[in-house]
Amino acid sequence: MRDINLNDPMSVNDPNSYWSDFRSEGPVQWSESHRAWVVLDHAELSEAFRDGRLLSADRVTPLERVAQHRPASFAKVVELLGGWMVFRDPPLHTHLRDPLRNVFTPRRIASFEETVTRVVSEIVNSLPNEIDFRKEFAGPLPAWVIAEIMGVKSDERDLFQGWSDDLATIVFATDPHVTAPEQSTAAAGEFSEFFQHLIRRERANPSGTLMTLLVEGAGDQLSDLELVGACTLILFAGHETTTSLLMNTMGLLATQPDVVEQLRAADTERAIEEFLRVLGPTRSMYRKVAVAHERGGKELRADDNVLLCVAAANHDPAAFDKPGDLDLDRDPNPHLTFGWGLHHCLGAHLARLEARIALEALLAKYKEFVPLAPVPPIEGTVISSIQQPLKLGLSGRNSAAGAT
Repeated sequence: MRDINLNDPMSVNDPNSYWSDFRSEGPVQWSESHRAWVVLDHAELSEAFRDGRLLSADRVTPLERVAQHRPASFAKVVELLGGWMVFRDPPLHTHLRDPLRNVFTPRRIASFEETVTRVVSEIVNSLPNEIDFRKEFAGPLPAWVIAEIMGVKSDERDLFQGWSDDLATIVFATDPHVTAPEQSTAAAGEFSEFFQHLIRRERANPSGTLMTLLVEGAGDQLSDLELVGACTLILFAGHETTTSLLMNTMGLLATQPDVVEQLRAADTERAIEEFLRVLGPTRSMYRKVAVAHERGGKELRADDNVLLCVAAANHDPAAFDKPGDLDLDRDPNPHLTFGWGLHHCLGAHLARLEARIALEALLAKYKEFVPLAPVPPIEGTVISSIQQPLKLGLSGRNSAAGAT
C-alpha cells in the first residue's frame, strides 16, 4: 500500500490525482513517512482547526524542554515564540489573540492600500529586464510593506528578511531536538531588541502606523514580551506567506502564458483565492493529540502527531467542483490555506491585498514573464514555495503603463 508523503513530487505536480488515490481509504490516515496521522478531507480539517481541546497547537512546551539541554541563550528563542498565538492553545491563545483582533479587520487593512500600492510601484518601476524574482521582488515586497506600515526606517527593513530566514530554522523544524540553535538564537535576540525599541517609541510618541494600533490594542492586557512576540509573528508570517504565494504563482504564470491572459480578464481577487487554493503557501499544519479520541474512523492516542493536510482538503471534491481545474473565477472558494476557526490567520487580509496589488502592477507593465532557466519545483511539507532562484525575463516592457 502506498504511503502518504508530502515530499513526493507528485503531491505537488498533480495534487488532485495524488490525493484522490488516498481519499477512498478514509478522511484520516496514518503516514509512516511522517510518523503522523494525516487529516485529508475538507470537513474533517475544518473541524480539526476548530478543536483546541483534543488537538494541541502548542509548540512552545516542547521547545521549553529542548531549552533545558541547550545554551542559556536559546531561552531567548523560546521566550519570543511563547508570544506567538499560533503556537498556543486556549486559554493562552485567546489571551494573545483577542486584544489584536480589531487591528486586522478588512476595513483597517484596506486603509493600507495606498501604502502598498506605492511600495509595489517603486519596486516594479526599478526592475531590470532580467530578474531573480525572489531576490528582487517577492522577497523584498512584504518586508518593505510591513516596514512602511509599522513605521520602520527604510535602512532597517532589510534586516527583517535575514531574521525571518534564521528564525525559520526553528519554526519549521519537525524535530527541534536536532536543530542547530545558533542562527535562531541570534535572530530572536535582535528581533526582541528591535521591537522593544519600537514599542517604547510608540508609547512616547505615537506614529499613527500599525505599531500604534498594536500598542493600543494590547493595552495592559499583553506584557511587553507578549507584544514583541505578536510583532515578530506578524512580520515573520506575513513575509513567508506573501513571498511564497508570489513565488508559486509566478512560477505558474511563467510556464503557462494562457493563464496570464486568463488572469488579465479575470477578477483579480477571485483569481488570488484560486492561486491560494492550488498554489498556496500552506500545505499542512502540525498538531499533537492532547486527549485520546476517535477522528475520521481512527483511534488517535495521546501524544500522536497529526498533520492537518491543507493541500489535500483544498482538492476535496466534496467541497470544490472539479478541484483539479484551475478556475480563476471560482466562487465560492472555501479553501483552508489561511486556516480556520481558532487559528485563522490574522494577516490573511494583508497577504491578499499585497498579492492583488503586486499581480495587477506586474500585469499592467509586462506582457510576458519568460523563464530564463527551468522553473524550480515547489518544495516544503508545511510552508511550500519555490525555494531556488526563479530567473525571469520581463518582456513587452511598456513605459507608458508607469506606476500603478
